Amino acid sequence: MAFQRPLNNTVKDMTHGTPWKLILSFAVPVFLSQLFQQLYNTADSLIVGKFLGTDSLAAVSSSGNLIFLVTSFFIGAMMGAGITISKYFGANEPDKVSLAVHTELALAIVSGLVLTVVGVIFTPTFLRWMDTDPEIMDEAVSYFRVYFSGALAIVLYNAFKSIMNAVGDSKRPLYYLVFSSLLNIALDLLFVGVFHLGVWSAALATTIAQTASVGLCLVQFMKKDNIYSIELKKLRFNGPILREILRYGLPAGVQNSVIGFANVIVQKNINHFLKLATAAYGSYSKIEGFAFLPINSFTMALTTFVGQNLGAGEYERAKRGSRFGIISAVILAEVIGLIIWIFAPVFIGCFSKDPGVIELGVRQARTEAFFYCLLAFSHAVAAVCRGAGKAVVPMSVMLAIWCVLRVTYIELMMHFICEIQYIYWAYPITWGISSVIFLCYYLFSDWVHGFERKPGARAA
Repeated sequence: MAFQRPLNNTVKDMTHGTPWKLILSFAVPVFLSQLFQQLYNTADSLIVGKFLGTDSLAAVSSSGNLIFLVTSFFIGAMMGAGITISKYFGANEPDKVSLAVHTELALAIVSGLVLTVVGVIFTPTFLRWMDTDPEIMDEAVSYFRVYFSGALAIVLYNAFKSIMNAVGDSKRPLYYLVFSSLLNIALDLLFVGVFHLGVWSAALATTIAQTASVGLCLVQFMKKDNIYSIELKKLRFNGPILREILRYGLPAGVQNSVIGFANVIVQKNINHFLKLATAAYGSYSKIEGFAFLPINSFTMALTTFVGQNLGAGEYERAKRGSRFGIISAVILAEVIGLIIWIFAPVFIGCFSKDPGVIELGVRQARTEAFFYCLLAFSHAVAAVCRGAGKAVVPMSVMLAIWCVLRVTYIELMMHFICEIQYIYWAYPITWGISSVIFLCYYLFSDWVHGFERKPGARAA
């Protein structure tokens, strides 16, 4: 049975046409979407730093890795649904696409509610565990609790986005994010700059804006002429589809969580150097987040491209597209790294004029920027693995290298030397090791048959 698509639908069948053109046409809207997504947190930091000072900036900065740790598992699980939908869309099975869409949204609602409760209740515990500077603790707690009150909207938006991306629709998420990001900035300026409500109001602005983007998604998903149309009465868990989503999504969720956990350990050690180091680390993290948006766009395009083509049995086509995506991501990352290295003082200075913050932020940028190519390679091959249904592979590599090895290295360095520069070096070292492992897997494994079950395996 073939999909009946309206002429103006923005879905993209990536099993036909020139691979590099399809990947680029998908990646560009994704890049612009992520650019505006990054504006959410960065607007908070820029506006808070400008109007409320270094202490408030440090309070917002202290939350970045913890927010990622707590939300990343659920957002990673949503990626499993995207892989499932890509596979069935490529295989031309609309009924299973519909089942996966409704199951994912049911999972997103439950996950969002759980995340809200956990985040609001355990915020002080998390921050104390991270050794947050007592001078900024009260502001950090208020920021966190307001932020997590909107956790349902965060998870739901990521679920909607993963569904649209899975069928090649990378334009509508861009439109929704442009609106919500501009709304977020306007509300930040109003709450913080005009009314001086405090650091918690920056989180409130983000929550309102994220909820607005969910509302826009709902309007689109309730239309009857879309491949991913939803009906409220069909929102339920389908057992076989849920198992498939979790089979692909849980490894991605665990992968995100272990990276988040490692970064929280890094943040905890950074916090030992007090609030200037915390503010500098947070400022550099925002810059790196922007720097890696083009690379993340390629990796998301790769996952969709590989998933659709392997679902359609186009193995050689999947290989050609993956090679283009990996090479492009690596080259682009190194160019961006050079720009960051040169202009690091200017970029860090956008967040804070404090000389101590700028000095530490520049040191971190110039330690890591030249090695962005390694980080890009690891992420690109991980994206190929996820698209091929091999999500356990990147999870295992990143658990071993980006979590266990990175944390072990940092704890040893801080015990014997206690110099902040050695924390910065943890990233290039672990990126390099993971890249070697991913290269061997990509070259020598049979990843193109990741969706195929072994003889005798029970069908879903």
